[in-house]
Amino acid sequence: QVQLVESGGGLVQPGGSLRLSCVASGFTFTSYYMSWYRQAPGKEREMVATISVTGGVTSYADSVKGRFTISRNNAKNTVYLQMNSLKPEDTAVYFCNGRGAWGQGTLVTVSS
Repeated sequence: QVQLVESGGGLVQPGGSLRLSCVASGFTFTSYYMSWYRQAPGKEREMVATISVTGGVTSYADSVKGRFTISRNNAKNTVYLQMNSLKPEDTAVYFCNGRGAWGQGTLVTVSS
């Protein structure tokens, strides 16, 4: 069955960095755009970044442009989110999305 498994979340100080990973299985990874979303406490889920099947086209939410980078390794069925210059407002559960499926999420907490 379709499965997305995120990892890489944790506690980081403001200004720090984290790299999230999402391993996909159960579908043809190379046929689908992949996205990262996040949901902060008390807020709606929002799109953070999207990447095309070859990785040649990416898009970002305005709030993360210039700080986050989405990438993918099609040989490993994995999509990444490199997060730099993290801010407290980046605190959220981050979800991987592709082929209409969602992962279980990984918590990112930015706090001193």
